[in-house]
Amino acid sequence: MVRCRVLNGPIAMMGLSSLAALLLICRFIGFPPLASSISHLGLADFSSSANDPFTDLSEAFRKWDEIVGCDRFREKHKAWKPNASVVQSENSGDCRGLGQSSYVRVLVKEWSWIPDNLDQLYYCRCGLSCLWTKSPILADKPDALLFENSSPPPMREKGEPLRVYLDLEAPRKRSGTEDIFVGYHVKDDVQVTYAGAQFHNARNYHVSPQKRNDTLVYWSSSRCLPHRDKLASSFLKRVPHHSFGRCLNNVGGTDMALTFYPECAATSGGGMNRWWDHLHCAMSHYKFVLAVENTATESYVTEKLFYALDAGAVPVYFGAPDVTNFVPPDSIIDGSKFRSTAELASYVAVIGNDPVAYAGFHAWRRCGVLGNYGRVRATSLDTLPCRLCERISKMGGKLTASP
Repeated sequence: MVRCRVLNGPIAMMGLSSLAALLLICRFIGFPPLASSISHLGLADFSSSANDPFTDLSEAFRKWDEIVGCDRFREKHKAWKPNASVVQSENSGDCRGLGQSSYVRVLVKEWSWIPDNLDQLYYCRCGLSCLWTKSPILADKPDALLFENSSPPPMREKGEPLRVYLDLEAPRKRSGTEDIFVGYHVKDDVQVTYAGAQFHNARNYHVSPQKRNDTLVYWSSSRCLPHRDKLASSFLKRVPHHSFGRCLNNVGGTDMALTFYPECAATSGGGMNRWWDHLHCAMSHYKFVLAVENTATESYVTEKLFYALDAGAVPVYFGAPDVTNFVPPDSIIDGSKFRSTAELASYVAVIGNDPVAYAGFHAWRRCGVLGNYGRVRATSLDTLPCRLCERISKMGGKLTASP
């Protein structure tokens, strides 16, 4: 079979209409799609036209429904099975393994970003109640002490609170003095993914029904790492984009979100005008969001990607090599699968001007095909209190001896 391959040099120089025509020919006559060696990236099975710039997302969905539809999308993914090797189960284990106490208290001792509104009393499975608090008054007799930005005490006697250490940054390192380690990897004692709502509290959730045509890509970053900025710059210089953060800023300053999109203040009380306060609303106006991890390592998939999904945009992602295990089917563009940023930019340009191909990246949400994503969200920070309290109870709480 003839393959429609992407060429490194010529493809970057090819006109958009010619590139789109090649894409259509490949699809409609049955050849493998453009960049067939990376067909798992989520390219829709059909296209609407060679070059059809669009702004109305609902209209793009309507066209996709007519040409493709959820039945075909579900059929495509019907054989999918959860990859249990990358995500811990939220509700695993026998309830009989719980300790004698049905009430577990966790006192957060040291932290830097754990949100305050995580503090509350939880009613968990198996009749277990869990108090998670930063107040030593509310938990004056805690069963466990949680440390996030400092190491736990080196010694612990039986009858004293268990020591919990949390590190969600790559490459995640145990303190060496904890009884329970909380990290982002499935091999950790308790796993926490970045997919939950707790990682973006107090942010505006207005989602724009219109997408920009003049500017395809949103990017925002405040930590200017040389390797990340180099990669971002190489891609962004090839596509029309807006950069709202401190790094590679091209919008006239770091606090321009409400200047561009005043409607983003509607549900946030019109408060601060900092780019991170309104990033969900701002990025929802763009078809694509560039998401580049600080570190590219296994299972380290952070809020950078999940912000884009929650905002109704398509992430262009560079990071974890196993990222497809953490996101819905056909929902992202994995930039690492392309041989150059020029090739990637050409691909993004074609998809951005094809409403049916673009709508295909949103089919998972509209058709209820989540893949592993449901389990990833169920293992997020949102559910950590109950899952940690269950672990503490199963270990016997304060009565257990330290290793």
